[in-house]
Amino acid sequence: MSVETQVQVEQESKKRLYDYQIADLRRIFDVMDEAPADYNLLYQLPTGGGKTVIFSEIVRRYIKEKNQKVVILTHRIELCKQTSRVLSGFNVKNKIINSKVKELPDQDDYQCFVAMVETLNNRLSENDFELKNVGLVIIDEAHYNSFRKLFKFFDQCFILGVTATPLSSNIKLPMKDNYDKLIVGDDISTLIKNGFLAKAETVSFDVGLTSLKVGINGDYTVKSSEALYTNSFMQTKLLTAFEETSKGKKTLIFNNGIHTSKEVYYTFKRAGYNVKHLDNTASKEERKETLLWFKKTPDAVLTSVSILTTGFDEPSVESIILNRATRSLTLYFQMIGRGSRIYKNRDTFQVVDLGNNIARFGPWDQPVDWQHIFKYPDFYLENIVDDDTLERDFVYEMPDALRKKFKKSESLDFDVKAEYKKVLNSGKKSFTVIERSIEQHSQICIENCEDVFEARERIKELQDEIGYRIKQYCYCIMNSTQNYKDWLFEEYNRRLRLSFNGKF
Repeated sequence: MSVETQVQVEQESKKRLYDYQIADLRRIFDVMDEAPADYNLLYQLPTGGGKTVIFSEIVRRYIKEKNQKVVILTHRIELCKQTSRVLSGFNVKNKIINSKVKELPDQDDYQCFVAMVETLNNRLSENDFELKNVGLVIIDEAHYNSFRKLFKFFDQCFILGVTATPLSSNIKLPMKDNYDKLIVGDDISTLIKNGFLAKAETVSFDVGLTSLKVGINGDYTVKSSEALYTNSFMQTKLLTAFEETSKGKKTLIFNNGIHTSKEVYYTFKRAGYNVKHLDNTASKEERKETLLWFKKTPDAVLTSVSILTTGFDEPSVESIILNRATRSLTLYFQMIGRGSRIYKNRDTFQVVDLGNNIARFGPWDQPVDWQHIFKYPDFYLENIVDDDTLERDFVYEMPDALRKKFKKSESLDFDVKAEYKKVLNSGKKSFTVIERSIEQHSQICIENCEDVFEARERIKELQDEIGYRIKQYCYCIMNSTQNYKDWLFEEYNRRLRLSFNGKF
């Protein structure tokens, strides 16, 4: 390569790197220069921060300076192809080791290999397969535990793990056991402020999650999630949430379970929306076709299970709906991150939460002490807020679109807990709280509707608030049996409908 071409390549690479990426590169190379050859370093950068671009530049410089080869490990075939393309853009000659590659007679022709974990593990376990002169191993999405099995083959190499969330997917196998040090990149709010990520506008809907069971992996089981999210009440809630917040926007819906995703597909299809379903049983062709349709269709709704959390990049997504609950911080960041790319002149996106996830983990863009989580993962995981507390602390806020329909009323507020105290202090029965709540709902419907039929229609839009008030009331009287709540919900609606008689 001529000096002129060398300079051009360096300029092109630098052109793709932002200041914060260059600063992180320096920090990583400082560790590489000072640490022993078999050191394990972990690097954190949020989804959308450009991890692939950063480690492609690391590869380019490493090969040039150290004259040794690099292996990049991923856990998905899409990530292999994506990484290989970026590396080629950085003029790094690379080869993908996939299931078709049984041997490497041409390995001297390449400086870098991109491989799937399972494939490389199988090959290296065969005695006659060997990778020579490897000095650096880069692990993409390093929080997955499948990579650990490969460490033994590269115990003399410098290992660089890259992840948005340095928290192991398995509580029993913390990342601090495999990595000597963590370098933390810019956080989400800094990347938003500097124009590299879009800002999330969040809306949360109250969902009762106490029926969910936690499995051995520490997250909610698919079975208990399917039971909750496939029922008609939750399907209606999802559709209503979509119509209030995301109608007409390109929307990605995440579910926990194929059955739930298919139910969502049928619900949206019946309602006349442009919707498709995708899960990991789809063939390569079907997947490709569906994602192309999603890219090209402005009002597309794509409902899926967790397969689009990594290796999928569609910047035109406008709304992310979390139609599931998760106790995985990694999954929480991955799902929301799918909408965080800046696209054309749009610098915001919508997050609709139907799993109390924002209450559980905090806002997506709030600072996270990754060093503390890396060092003390047990402490972090043990202190995730339980669902009963989340439900108790949830505060319902009427959506703006619904609030406008009650604009003739002076106030729409009704504080169940404050009302309960008043009622107790005046020696009345606690049920008076429910009667007063019905009265207030009745009044605002009468003030803002033309006739009894319109008022009865308006009740349908108040179901979330009615459910919330009943839940608050049940906490006050310490009766939280489902049968009582169900009865009270029906009774509340019946009395509210009757309250309009003779008022118009």
